[in-house]
Amino acid sequence: MNIIIIEDEFRAAKSLQNLVLELKPEAKIIGVYDSIEMSVEGLSKDIKPDLVFMDIQLSDGLSFEIFKQVEITCPVVFCTAFDQYMLDAFKSKGIDYVLKPFSREDIAEALRKVDELKKFFQKNELPDLESLLKNINQTQSTKSNFLVFKNQKYTTVPTENIAYFFIHNEITHLMTFDKEQFQLSQSLGQIAEQVSDKQFFRINRQYLINFKAIKEMEHYFQRKILVKLTIETPEKLLINKEKTHSFFTWLEDR
Repeated sequence: MNIIIIEDEFRAAKSLQNLVLELKPEAKIIGVYDSIEMSVEGLSKDIKPDLVFMDIQLSDGLSFEIFKQVEITCPVVFCTAFDQYMLDAFKSKGIDYVLKPFSREDIAEALRKVDELKKFFQKNELPDLESLLKNINQTQSTKSNFLVFKNQKYTTVPTENIAYFFIHNEITHLMTFDKEQFQLSQSLGQIAEQVSDKQFFRINRQYLINFKAIKEMEHYFQRKILVKLTIETPEKLLINKEKTHSFFTWLEDR
């Protein structure tokens, strides 16, 4: 059995790896990834895992984004600290979960259930992750304002007035539709979790853009997409070919 572990906590990933190999000595860990970006890159290669252990909240966002960019046809066991509503949602879809901090018995039970569901997963059937993601978003209130500091004064910027967030010199900034720029203390990944994923899209590692700010798109070199906003950006906004599909799906889903 070829297994992939997606977990951004080093100790949790190592513990999970040791337990799996102890319980299934014939298993082979073919990949350990700690972010959405690394997971998409790894799963895009010609590898065929039989099982994936996946944390939900990664350093660069919710792991459900992975399913939007690559096809996963094997069973997935979610390892999570999310509340009971979400755990129930996973069980109703036929995918097991282990609650952190997990024990040897938890992993053994998860592996047993995966074996029982093998025929189900061989049909390439997956849970309705889009609906699950929407349910999660509905349970989390999106941020309506951002507190900023400039010229020795504090003020708030309504989220709806923000054209895009971006990283410059390793510092996160926001740009308003009035072309005002402010620094923020949060990382871009943290901000992406606070705003509506229906309104904002992270097109690459440096930019999180507002749907209302998009002016036009055009094809670019190496099958990339060039996105132009109504507000000028310091760099060209390019979407790689692997993320193009999820971007256009996002554009249409409103």
